[in-house]
Amino acid sequence: MENKIFTIYEKLLEAFGYQNWWPVHQGVDRFLEVSIGAILTQNTNWSNVEKAIENLIKENLLEWNALANIETEKLEKLIKPAGFYRQKARYIKNFVNAIKNKPREEITREFLLSLKGIGEETADSILLYGLDRPYFVVDAYTKRLFYRAGIIDNPKIRYSQLQKLITDNIPKDLEVYKEYHALIVELGKNYCKKKPVCENCPIKNICQQNLK
Repeated sequence: MENKIFTIYEKLLEAFGYQNWWPVHQGVDRFLEVSIGAILTQNTNWSNVEKAIENLIKENLLEWNALANIETEKLEKLIKPAGFYRQKARYIKNFVNAIKNKPREEITREFLLSLKGIGEETADSILLYGLDRPYFVVDAYTKRLFYRAGIIDNPKIRYSQLQKLITDNIPKDLEVYKEYHALIVELGKNYCKKKPVCENCPIKNICQQNLK
């Protein structure tokens, strides 16, 4: 199991190269941008999130106090490209007000999960990419890949269960955690789709699932 999980990482890295997530705009607080991006990317794709973030930057609003003070209706309009904008605007306002004056060392996973609109995937994305904490991010692409590769037998495996399986079998290394998740997303977007494109997949030779 250990070799297969890490072999997938090595094959993906060889095929796609380093992804160097998270996109960060110059002059913007990385932790803030990652956090807002993690909230906005729920139930949408990254291209839509980029449009919403660009809207905030153009208005000089990707800043803690600016987001805390902006009227919710204006925020909704600016993040509309990311979808579910009313809900996400409330999540962002709540997050910013809860976090902006809190020392970074006091921002724990448990604290993030206590905030409305922050689930496990969002919390771990914030911790990993925003605060350089070693939490492996599990998403739908991860579950799909590991199920098709024959590593798990239930595509609806619990988040924490799959997260532990992965982290028990790869080096506890911040950059590996970041790159592995980013590489899985790249594979999921291009090959391991809902309808898989297996012919040129870089891990087709180690994927045991017979797909129709």
